[in-house]
Amino acid sequence: MSTLRKIALNTGVQISGKIISTTLGIATVMIMTRYLGVEQFGWYTTAVGFLQFIGLLTDFGFTVTTASMLSEPEFDKTKLFNTIFTWRFLTALIFNGLAPIFIIFFPYPAPVKLAVGIAAISFFALALNQAFVGYYQAKIKSALVAYGEIIGRIVLLGGIILSLYFNWGFLIIMAIVAFGSIVNCLYLWSKCETIKFSLDKKISQALYKKIWPNATAVIFNTFYLQGDRLILPLFVSQTLVGLYGAAYRVLDIVIQIATLIMGIMLPLLTFSWSRGLTKEFKERYQLAINLSALVLFPALIGIIIKAEPIMQFVASDKFVGSGNILRYLSLSIFGICFGVAFGYTTLAINRQRQSLWIYGTNALLSIIGYFIFIPRFGVWGAVGVTIFSEIYSGLLLFILVTRASHTWPKISTLLKITLASLIMGFSLWRLPNQSLLISILIGLVIYVILILILKIISWDTIQTILSPKKFAENRADKL
Repeated sequence: MSTLRKIALNTGVQISGKIISTTLGIATVMIMTRYLGVEQFGWYTTAVGFLQFIGLLTDFGFTVTTASMLSEPEFDKTKLFNTIFTWRFLTALIFNGLAPIFIIFFPYPAPVKLAVGIAAISFFALALNQAFVGYYQAKIKSALVAYGEIIGRIVLLGGIILSLYFNWGFLIIMAIVAFGSIVNCLYLWSKCETIKFSLDKKISQALYKKIWPNATAVIFNTFYLQGDRLILPLFVSQTLVGLYGAAYRVLDIVIQIATLIMGIMLPLLTFSWSRGLTKEFKERYQLAINLSALVLFPALIGIIIKAEPIMQFVASDKFVGSGNILRYLSLSIFGICFGVAFGYTTLAINRQRQSLWIYGTNALLSIIGYFIFIPRFGVWGAVGVTIFSEIYSGLLLFILVTRASHTWPKISTLLKITLASLIMGFSLWRLPNQSLLISILIGLVIYVILILILKIISWDTIQTILSPKKFAENRADKL
Protein backbone atom coordinates (compact mmCIF):
# COMPACT_ATOMS: atom_id res chain seq x y z
CA MET A 1 0.00 0.00 0.00
CA SER A 2 1.34 3.44 -0.92
CA THR A 3 2.10 6.05 1.73
CA LEU A 4 -0.73 8.19 0.39
CA ARG A 5 -3.26 5.39 0.76
CA LYS A 6 -1.97 4.64 4.26
CA ILE A 7 -2.39 8.24 5.32
CA ALA A 8 -5.87 8.38 3.74
CA LEU A 9 -6.96 5.19 5.48
CA ASN A 10 -5.55 6.19 8.86
CA THR A 11 -7.02 9.70 8.72
CA GLY A 12 -10.45 8.36 7.80
CA VAL A 13 -10.39 5.62 10.42
CA GLN A 14 -9.16 8.03 13.11
CA ILE A 15 -12.08 10.37 12.53
CA SER A 16 -14.66 7.60 12.10
CA GLY A 17 -13.25 5.64 15.02
CA LYS A 18 -13.42 8.62 17.34
CA ILE A 19 -17.06 9.21 16.37
CA ILE A 20 -17.93 5.55 16.99
CA SER A 21 -16.01 5.27 20.27
CA THR A 22 -17.50 8.53 21.55
CA THR A 23 -21.00 7.30 20.69
CA LEU A 24 -20.33 4.03 22.52
CA GLY A 25 -18.96 6.01 25.46
CA ILE A 26 -22.08 8.16 25.66
CA ALA A 27 -24.28 5.05 25.53
CA THR A 28 -22.24 3.52 28.38
CA VAL A 29 -22.58 6.64 30.53
CA MET A 30 -26.33 6.77 29.83
CA ILE A 31 -26.75 3.23 31.15
CA MET A 32 -24.37 3.63 34.09
CA THR A 33 -25.95 6.82 35.41
CA ARG A 34 -29.43 5.32 35.23
CA TYR A 35 -28.36 2.10 36.93
CA LEU A 36 -26.05 3.48 39.62
CA GLY A 37 -28.00 6.59 40.55
CA VAL A 38 -26.50 9.85 41.73
CA GLU A 39 -24.65 8.66 44.87
CA GLN A 40 -23.07 5.54 43.38
CA PHE A 41 -22.14 7.45 40.24
CA GLY A 42 -20.43 9.77 42.71
CA TRP A 43 -18.45 6.75 43.95
CA TYR A 44 -17.53 5.96 40.34
CA THR A 45 -16.52 9.59 39.69
CA THR A 46 -14.36 9.69 42.83
CA ALA A 47 -12.60 6.38 42.11
CA VAL A 48 -11.97 7.13 38.44
CA GLY A 49 -10.99 10.73 39.22
CA PHE A 50 -8.38 9.51 41.72
CA LEU A 51 -6.92 7.03 39.23
CA GLN A 52 -7.02 9.60 36.42
CA PHE A 53 -5.05 11.94 38.64
CA ILE A 54 -2.42 9.24 39.29
CA GLY A 55 -2.44 8.23 35.62
CA LEU A 56 -2.00 11.74 34.28
CA LEU A 57 0.56 12.60 36.94
CA THR A 58 2.69 9.69 35.71
CA ASP A 59 1.81 10.04 32.01
CA PHE A 60 5.22 11.56 31.20
CA GLY A 61 4.22 12.21 27.58
CA PHE A 62 5.06 8.69 26.38
CA THR A 63 2.69 8.83 23.39
CA VAL A 64 4.21 11.94 21.82
CA THR A 65 7.77 10.90 22.70
CA THR A 66 7.38 7.39 21.27
CA ALA A 67 6.02 8.68 17.95
CA SER A 68 8.72 11.36 17.76
CA MET A 69 11.72 9.13 18.55
CA LEU A 70 10.57 6.34 16.25
CA SER A 71 10.50 8.88 13.41
CA GLU A 72 14.15 9.78 14.00
CA PRO A 73 17.06 7.80 12.45
CA GLU A 74 19.39 7.73 15.46
CA PHE A 75 18.53 4.36 17.03
CA ASP A 76 17.51 0.90 15.90
CA LYS A 77 13.70 0.96 15.89
CA THR A 78 13.23 -2.40 17.59
CA LYS A 79 15.67 -1.65 20.43
CA LEU A 80 14.20 1.84 20.79
CA PHE A 81 10.62 0.68 21.15
CA ASN A 82 11.57 -2.16 23.49
CA THR A 83 13.33 0.33 25.79
CA ILE A 84 10.47 2.84 25.69
CA PHE A 85 7.90 0.12 26.32
CA THR A 86 9.91 -1.31 29.21
CA TRP A 87 10.11 2.09 30.90
CA ARG A 88 6.38 2.64 30.38
CA PHE A 89 5.64 -0.81 31.80
CA LEU A 90 7.76 -0.24 34.92
CA THR A 91 6.46 3.27 35.65
CA ALA A 92 2.84 2.20 35.09
CA LEU A 93 3.26 -0.89 37.28
CA ILE A 94 4.83 1.07 40.14
CA PHE A 95 2.48 4.04 40.27
CA ASN A 96 -0.77 2.22 39.50
CA GLY A 97 0.29 -0.49 41.92
CA LEU A 98 0.68 2.14 44.65
CA ALA A 99 -2.72 3.74 43.93
CA PRO A 100 -4.72 1.23 46.05
CA ILE A 101 -2.31 2.00 48.92
CA PHE A 102 -2.50 5.78 48.56
CA ILE A 103 -6.32 5.72 48.53
CA ILE A 104 -6.37 4.23 52.05
CA PHE A 105 -5.24 7.58 53.48
CA PHE A 106 -8.14 9.49 51.90
CA PRO A 107 -11.46 9.83 53.78
CA TYR A 108 -13.47 8.33 50.93
CA PRO A 109 -16.26 5.74 51.41
CA ALA A 110 -15.16 2.08 51.57
CA PRO A 111 -16.70 1.16 48.17
CA VAL A 112 -14.61 3.89 46.55
CA LYS A 113 -11.39 2.46 48.00
CA LEU A 114 -12.28 -1.04 46.82
CA ALA A 115 -13.16 0.34 43.39
CA VAL A 116 -9.73 1.98 43.10
CA GLY A 117 -8.08 -1.37 43.86
CA ILE A 118 -10.08 -3.03 41.11
CA ALA A 119 -9.85 -0.28 38.48
CA ALA A 120 -6.10 0.29 38.99
CA ILE A 121 -5.63 -2.60 36.53
CA SER A 122 -7.59 -0.61 33.98
CA PHE A 123 -5.30 2.40 34.26
CA PHE A 124 -2.22 0.18 34.09
CA ALA A 125 -3.50 -1.09 30.73
CA LEU A 126 -4.28 2.47 29.57
CA ALA A 127 -0.74 3.50 30.47
CA LEU A 128 0.72 0.73 28.31
CA ASN A 129 -1.52 1.88 25.48
CA GLN A 130 0.36 5.19 25.40
CA ALA A 131 3.47 3.45 24.08
CA PHE A 132 1.43 1.49 21.54
CA VAL A 133 -0.36 4.63 20.31
CA GLY A 134 2.96 6.37 19.70
CA TYR A 135 4.30 3.25 17.97
CA TYR A 136 1.35 2.97 15.59
CA GLN A 137 1.37 6.69 14.87
CA ALA A 138 5.00 6.46 13.75
CA LYS A 139 4.17 3.40 11.62
CA ILE A 140 1.16 5.18 10.03
CA LYS A 141 -1.07 2.49 11.54
CA SER A 142 -3.23 4.65 13.76
CA ALA A 143 -6.25 2.78 12.42
CA LEU A 144 -5.30 -0.08 14.77
CA VAL A 145 -5.55 2.32 17.73
CA ALA A 146 -9.08 3.22 16.67
CA TYR A 147 -10.01 -0.46 16.27
CA GLY A 148 -8.64 -1.26 19.73
CA GLU A 149 -10.54 1.59 21.35
CA ILE A 150 -13.79 0.54 19.67
CA ILE A 151 -13.34 -3.10 20.71
CA GLY A 152 -12.67 -2.03 24.29
CA ARG A 153 -15.74 0.24 24.29
CA ILE A 154 -17.94 -2.55 22.88
CA VAL A 155 -16.76 -4.94 25.61
CA LEU A 156 -17.41 -2.26 28.24
CA LEU A 157 -20.89 -1.44 26.92
CA GLY A 158 -21.80 -5.12 26.66
CA GLY A 159 -20.61 -5.74 30.21
CA ILE A 160 -22.57 -2.77 31.56
CA ILE A 161 -25.74 -4.04 29.85
CA LEU A 162 -25.24 -7.48 31.41
CA SER A 163 -24.59 -5.86 34.77
CA LEU A 164 -27.85 -3.98 34.49
CA TYR A 165 -29.74 -7.13 33.49
CA PHE A 166 -28.32 -9.31 36.27
CA ASN A 167 -28.09 -6.48 38.83
CA TRP A 168 -24.42 -7.19 39.57
CA GLY A 169 -23.74 -3.95 41.44
CA PHE A 170 -21.16 -1.20 41.63
CA LEU A 171 -17.95 -3.19 42.20
CA ILE A 172 -18.66 -5.58 39.34
CA ILE A 173 -19.13 -2.57 37.09
CA MET A 174 -15.66 -1.36 38.09
CA ALA A 175 -14.30 -4.80 37.20
CA ILE A 176 -16.00 -4.55 33.80
CA VAL A 177 -14.40 -1.13 33.26
CA ALA A 178 -11.00 -2.73 33.97
CA PHE A 179 -11.72 -5.66 31.66
CA GLY A 180 -12.62 -3.36 28.75
CA SER A 181 -9.29 -1.54 29.07
CA ILE A 182 -7.38 -4.83 29.28
CA VAL A 183 -9.02 -6.09 26.08
CA ASN A 184 -8.04 -2.85 24.32
CA CYS A 185 -4.44 -3.20 25.49
CA LEU A 186 -4.18 -6.89 24.54
CA TYR A 187 -5.47 -6.11 21.04
CA LEU A 188 -2.80 -3.44 20.49
CA TRP A 189 -0.13 -5.74 21.97
CA SER A 190 -1.16 -8.60 19.67
CA LYS A 191 -0.76 -6.41 16.57
CA CYS A 192 2.69 -5.20 17.60
CA GLU A 193 5.97 -6.82 16.68
CA THR A 194 7.57 -9.10 19.26
CA ILE A 195 8.33 -7.08 22.39
CA LYS A 196 11.33 -7.86 24.59
CA PHE A 197 11.91 -6.09 27.88
CA SER A 198 15.21 -4.23 27.79
CA LEU A 199 16.77 -1.01 29.08
CA ASP A 200 19.41 0.18 26.65
CA LYS A 201 21.54 2.80 28.45
CA LYS A 202 22.09 5.19 25.52
CA ILE A 203 18.45 5.02 24.46
CA SER A 204 17.32 5.56 28.05
CA GLN A 205 19.48 8.69 28.31
CA ALA A 206 18.11 10.03 25.02
CA LEU A 207 14.57 9.19 26.17
CA TYR A 208 15.05 11.14 29.40
CA LYS A 209 16.33 14.23 27.55
CA LYS A 210 13.40 14.04 25.17
CA ILE A 211 10.67 13.31 27.67
CA TRP A 212 11.33 15.54 30.66
CA PRO A 213 9.85 18.81 29.26
CA ASN A 214 6.65 17.00 28.22
CA ALA A 215 6.57 15.08 31.50
CA THR A 216 6.87 18.29 33.53
CA ALA A 217 4.11 19.97 31.52
CA VAL A 218 1.85 16.93 31.95
CA ILE A 219 2.45 16.86 35.72
CA PHE A 220 1.51 20.54 35.99
CA ASN A 221 -1.55 19.97 33.78
CA THR A 222 -2.69 17.16 36.03
CA PHE A 223 -3.07 19.44 39.04
CA TYR A 224 -5.31 21.96 37.36
CA LEU A 225 -7.20 19.53 35.09
CA GLN A 226 -7.84 16.79 37.66
CA GLY A 227 -7.36 18.53 40.99
CA ASP A 228 -11.05 19.35 41.33
CA ARG A 229 -12.10 15.70 41.04
CA LEU A 230 -9.55 14.72 43.70
CA ILE A 231 -10.30 17.52 46.17
CA LEU A 232 -14.07 17.94 45.75
CA PRO A 233 -14.99 14.55 47.35
CA LEU A 234 -13.10 15.64 50.49
CA PHE A 235 -15.59 18.43 51.19
CA VAL A 236 -18.96 17.55 49.62
CA SER A 237 -21.27 14.54 49.56
CA GLN A 238 -20.93 11.76 47.00
CA THR A 239 -24.29 12.83 45.60
CA LEU A 240 -22.90 16.24 44.66
CA VAL A 241 -19.77 14.56 43.33
CA GLY A 242 -22.02 12.43 41.11
CA LEU A 243 -23.82 15.51 39.74
CA TYR A 244 -20.52 17.26 39.08
CA GLY A 245 -18.99 14.14 37.52
CA ALA A 246 -21.93 13.65 35.16
CA ALA A 247 -21.65 17.25 33.96
CA TYR A 248 -17.91 16.84 33.45
CA ARG A 249 -18.51 13.74 31.32
CA VAL A 250 -20.30 15.93 28.78
CA LEU A 251 -17.45 18.44 28.89
CA ASP A 252 -14.92 15.63 28.32
CA ILE A 253 -16.57 14.92 24.95
CA VAL A 254 -15.90 18.53 23.91
CA ILE A 255 -12.27 18.21 25.02
CA GLN A 256 -11.86 15.05 22.93
CA ILE A 257 -13.14 16.89 19.85
CA ALA A 258 -10.64 19.70 20.40
CA THR A 259 -7.71 17.29 20.79
CA LEU A 260 -8.79 15.30 17.73
CA ILE A 261 -8.75 18.43 15.55
CA MET A 262 -5.33 19.53 16.77
CA GLY A 263 -3.96 15.98 16.61
CA ILE A 264 -4.72 15.99 12.89
CA MET A 265 -3.27 19.48 12.35
CA LEU A 266 -0.10 19.02 14.44
CA PRO A 267 2.01 17.19 11.82
CA LEU A 268 1.24 19.88 9.22
CA LEU A 269 2.10 22.69 11.63
CA THR A 270 5.31 20.95 12.67
CA PHE A 271 6.40 20.36 9.08
CA SER A 272 5.81 23.97 8.00
CA TRP A 273 7.57 25.47 11.03
CA SER A 274 10.57 23.12 11.01
CA ARG A 275 11.29 23.93 7.36
CA GLY A 276 10.84 27.68 7.62
CA LEU A 277 7.72 27.75 5.43
CA THR A 278 6.38 30.86 7.14
CA LYS A 279 3.43 31.58 4.86
CA GLU A 280 2.29 27.97 4.93
CA PHE A 281 2.64 27.81 8.72
CA LYS A 282 0.51 30.93 9.15
CA GLU A 283 -2.20 29.47 6.91
CA ARG A 284 -2.30 26.18 8.80
CA TYR A 285 -2.10 27.90 12.17
CA GLN A 286 -5.09 30.03 11.22
CA LEU A 287 -6.94 26.96 9.94
CA ALA A 288 -6.32 25.10 13.20
CA ILE A 289 -7.74 27.97 15.25
CA ASN A 290 -10.71 28.40 12.93
CA LEU A 291 -11.55 24.68 12.93
CA SER A 292 -11.40 24.54 16.73
CA ALA A 293 -13.68 27.56 17.07
CA LEU A 294 -15.98 26.31 14.30
CA VAL A 295 -16.79 23.21 16.36
CA LEU A 296 -16.44 24.42 19.94
CA PHE A 297 -18.14 27.84 19.86
CA PRO A 298 -21.56 26.47 18.80
CA ALA A 299 -21.09 23.63 21.30
CA LEU A 300 -20.64 26.23 24.05
CA ILE A 301 -23.75 28.17 23.05
CA GLY A 302 -25.81 25.00 22.61
CA ILE A 303 -24.83 23.67 26.04
CA ILE A 304 -25.71 26.98 27.71
CA ILE A 305 -29.16 26.98 26.10
CA LYS A 306 -29.95 23.27 26.49
CA ALA A 307 -27.97 22.23 29.60
CA GLU A 308 -30.88 20.60 31.48
CA PRO A 309 -32.24 18.61 28.50
CA ILE A 310 -28.70 17.44 27.70
CA MET A 311 -28.16 16.08 31.21
CA GLN A 312 -31.64 14.57 31.23
CA PHE A 313 -30.85 12.77 27.96
CA VAL A 314 -27.36 11.64 29.00
CA ALA A 315 -27.99 10.74 32.63
CA SER A 316 -31.78 10.63 33.31
CA ASP A 317 -34.11 12.82 35.37
CA LYS A 318 -32.11 12.07 38.52
CA PHE A 319 -29.27 14.20 37.15
CA VAL A 320 -31.26 17.23 36.06
CA GLY A 321 -29.48 19.08 38.87
CA SER A 322 -26.29 18.64 36.82
CA GLY A 323 -27.75 20.92 34.15
CA ASN A 324 -26.93 24.17 35.90
CA ILE A 325 -23.47 22.85 36.80
CA LEU A 326 -22.87 21.99 33.14
CA ARG A 327 -24.14 25.41 32.01
CA TYR A 328 -21.51 27.28 34.02
CA LEU A 329 -18.82 24.62 33.60
CA SER A 330 -19.21 24.96 29.83
CA LEU A 331 -17.84 28.51 30.03
CA SER A 332 -14.43 26.87 30.29
CA ILE A 333 -14.87 25.68 26.68
CA PHE A 334 -13.63 29.07 25.53
CA GLY A 335 -10.35 28.45 27.35
CA ILE A 336 -10.25 24.80 26.24
CA CYS A 337 -10.65 25.81 22.61
CA PHE A 338 -7.64 28.09 22.59
CA GLY A 339 -5.68 26.22 25.27
CA VAL A 340 -5.64 23.04 23.16
CA ALA A 341 -4.98 24.93 19.91
CA PHE A 342 -2.12 27.01 21.29
CA GLY A 343 -0.83 24.18 23.48
CA TYR A 344 -0.39 21.89 20.47
CA THR A 345 1.16 24.76 18.54
CA THR A 346 3.87 25.13 21.21
CA LEU A 347 4.82 21.53 20.38
CA ALA A 348 4.88 22.32 16.66
CA ILE A 349 7.21 25.31 17.14
CA ASN A 350 9.30 23.55 19.80
CA ARG A 351 8.45 25.88 22.67
CA GLN A 352 7.52 23.24 25.27
CA ARG A 353 10.13 24.39 27.77
CA GLN A 354 9.05 28.03 27.52
CA SER A 355 5.46 26.98 28.26
CA LEU A 356 6.33 25.15 31.48
CA TRP A 357 5.98 28.28 33.63
CA ILE A 358 2.42 28.71 32.33
CA TYR A 359 1.41 25.18 33.31
CA GLY A 360 3.34 25.45 36.59
CA THR A 361 1.73 28.70 37.75
CA ASN A 362 -1.66 27.45 36.60
CA ALA A 363 -1.25 24.29 38.64
CA LEU A 364 -0.20 26.25 41.72
CA LEU A 365 -3.01 28.82 41.46
CA SER A 366 -5.61 26.14 40.74
CA ILE A 367 -4.67 23.93 43.69
CA ILE A 368 -4.69 26.95 46.00
CA GLY A 369 -8.03 27.98 44.51
CA TYR A 370 -9.56 24.52 44.96
CA PHE A 371 -8.59 24.39 48.64
CA ILE A 372 -9.87 27.93 49.24
CA PHE A 373 -13.13 27.90 47.29
CA ILE A 374 -14.34 24.28 47.41
CA PRO A 375 -14.64 24.23 51.24
CA ARG A 376 -16.56 27.55 51.07
CA PHE A 377 -18.68 27.10 47.96
CA GLY A 378 -18.62 23.36 47.28
CA VAL A 379 -19.27 22.39 43.65
CA TRP A 380 -19.45 26.02 42.56
CA GLY A 381 -15.98 26.65 43.92
CA ALA A 382 -14.69 23.83 41.71
CA VAL A 383 -16.59 25.20 38.71
CA GLY A 384 -15.19 28.71 39.18
CA VAL A 385 -11.58 27.58 39.51
CA THR A 386 -11.95 25.27 36.48
CA ILE A 387 -13.19 28.17 34.34
CA PHE A 388 -10.32 30.35 35.55
CA SER A 389 -7.63 27.71 34.93
CA GLU A 390 -8.71 26.96 31.37
CA ILE A 391 -8.93 30.61 30.35
CA TYR A 392 -5.66 31.43 32.16
CA SER A 393 -3.67 28.81 30.26
CA GLY A 394 -5.40 29.59 26.95
CA LEU A 395 -4.57 33.31 27.10
CA LEU A 396 -0.96 32.86 28.21
CA LEU A 397 -0.28 30.15 25.63
CA PHE A 398 -1.72 32.48 22.99
CA ILE A 399 0.73 35.21 24.06
CA LEU A 400 3.63 32.73 24.02
CA VAL A 401 2.81 31.37 20.56
CA THR A 402 2.22 34.86 19.15
CA ARG A 403 5.56 36.16 20.38
CA ALA A 404 7.51 33.04 19.39
CA SER A 405 6.02 32.65 15.93
CA HIS A 406 5.52 36.36 15.19
CA THR A 407 2.08 35.36 13.95
CA TRP A 408 -1.09 37.15 14.95
CA PRO A 409 -4.23 35.19 13.99
CA LYS A 410 -6.90 37.00 12.04
CA ILE A 411 -10.06 37.58 14.07
CA SER A 412 -12.45 38.24 11.20
CA THR A 413 -13.36 34.57 10.81
CA LEU A 414 -13.61 34.12 14.59
CA LEU A 415 -16.06 37.02 14.73
CA LYS A 416 -18.16 35.40 12.00
CA ILE A 417 -18.14 32.07 13.87
CA THR A 418 -19.17 33.87 17.06
CA LEU A 419 -22.01 35.63 15.23
CA ALA A 420 -23.24 32.39 13.66
CA SER A 421 -23.11 30.62 17.04
CA LEU A 422 -25.06 33.40 18.77
CA ILE A 423 -27.76 33.46 16.07
CA MET A 424 -28.07 29.69 16.32
CA GLY A 425 -28.31 29.95 20.11
CA PHE A 426 -30.97 32.65 19.93
CA SER A 427 -33.00 30.46 17.56
CA LEU A 428 -32.80 27.53 19.97
CA TRP A 429 -33.75 29.78 22.89
CA ARG A 430 -36.87 30.83 21.00
CA LEU A 431 -37.80 27.15 20.54
CA PRO A 432 -37.63 25.93 24.14
CA ASN A 433 -40.28 23.21 23.90
CA GLN A 434 -38.63 21.09 21.22
CA SER A 435 -37.05 17.76 22.09
CA LEU A 436 -33.27 17.71 22.43
CA LEU A 437 -32.65 15.75 19.22
CA ILE A 438 -34.92 18.01 17.18
CA SER A 439 -33.24 21.06 18.72
CA ILE A 440 -29.82 19.69 17.74
CA LEU A 441 -30.96 19.11 14.17
CA ILE A 442 -32.52 22.59 13.93
CA GLY A 443 -29.43 24.20 15.42
CA LEU A 444 -27.15 22.25 13.06
CA VAL A 445 -29.13 23.27 9.97
CA ILE A 446 -29.19 26.93 11.03
CA TYR A 447 -25.46 26.89 11.80
CA VAL A 448 -24.49 25.27 8.49
CA ILE A 449 -26.60 27.77 6.54
CA LEU A 450 -24.94 30.64 8.41
CA ILE A 451 -21.48 29.18 7.70
CA LEU A 452 -22.24 29.24 3.99
CA ILE A 453 -23.90 32.66 4.02
CA LEU A 454 -21.10 34.30 6.00
CA LYS A 455 -18.46 32.42 3.97
CA ILE A 456 -16.79 31.28 7.17
CA ILE A 457 -15.06 28.39 5.45
CA SER A 458 -14.57 27.68 1.77
CA TRP A 459 -16.16 24.72 0.03
CA ASP A 460 -12.72 23.38 -0.94
CA THR A 461 -11.70 23.32 2.71
CA ILE A 462 -14.91 21.52 3.69
CA GLN A 463 -14.25 18.88 1.02
CA THR A 464 -10.69 18.48 2.27
CA ILE A 465 -11.86 17.99 5.85
CA LEU A 466 -14.67 15.59 4.92
CA SER A 467 -12.58 13.60 2.43
CA PRO A 468 -9.75 11.60 4.05
CA LYS A 469 -8.20 11.05 0.60
CA LYS A 470 -8.03 14.76 -0.17
CA PHE A 471 -6.69 15.50 3.28
CA ALA A 472 -4.10 12.79 2.82
CA GLU A 473 -3.06 14.16 -0.58
CA ASN A 474 -2.63 17.58 1.03
CA ARG A 475 -0.71 16.13 3.93
CA ALA A 476 1.47 13.86 1.80
CA ASP A 477 2.43 16.77 -0.44
CA LYS A 478 3.68 18.63 2.61
CA LEU A 479 5.35 15.69 4.31
